[in-house]
Amino acid sequence: MAGCELILFDCDGVLVDSEIICATVEAEALKPYGLNIEPAVFAGRFAGLSWPAIQKRVEEELGRELPDTLGAEVERECDARLAAQVTPISGVHDLLDNLDQPRAICSNSSSQRLEMELKRTDLWDRFRPFVYSANDVRDGRGKPDPDVYLHAADEFGIDPSKCAVIEDSVHGVTAAVHAGMRVTGFIGGSHSYTGHGEQLMDAGAETVIRRLADFSEVVAAFEIWDGLPE
Repeated sequence: MAGCELILFDCDGVLVDSEIICATVEAEALKPYGLNIEPAVFAGRFAGLSWPAIQKRVEEELGRELPDTLGAEVERECDARLAAQVTPISGVHDLLDNLDQPRAICSNSSSQRLEMELKRTDLWDRFRPFVYSANDVRDGRGKPDPDVYLHAADEFGIDPSKCAVIEDSVHGVTAAVHAGMRVTGFIGGSHSYTGHGEQLMDAGAETVIRRLADFSEVVAAFEIWDGLPE
């Protein structure tokens, strides 16, 4: 790696501690239909997936279709709780103070939710206008498709191999790896679970950190470290 020229952040579970909030809402919504699962376990199974992808998997598991209106109900309740409860991940502002490279957010969340979360946690002005929702770029394919990461690299005119990504989900790590980027796994959110780090490494993360404070050292190490063997 000749140099790390662009830092790309996932948002939920990396910048804001939102995954456990939405996992609680989603687990509650699915319980009446026969999926009885604790929020932390739910987060571990479905972190990084959009609601349509979650619903499809749950329908396959339960062997039944869920109401078409359920997704909208879940989204409304998630937005309401996030607006009242979401907090920044510990150390995020200090980390941003210590990074010199340009940065952007690449997320599966809607642009409206991203703006709400980032404004509540005083992060909006630290990233805008470089906040990309997978729904709004290219063909609208979310992670694990790499499109949102490739879009960010194109917007900055930077080769994907010179981008460093931090992700908390297997789907996000997979997307960044497929984009040809260097990936750090993050397991410092409230939704983290036993085996989380191992899953991120198996998906292609080159290292895993629990504290955001350690990410600047990883980025510096990427400057001289060629990465995982093929």
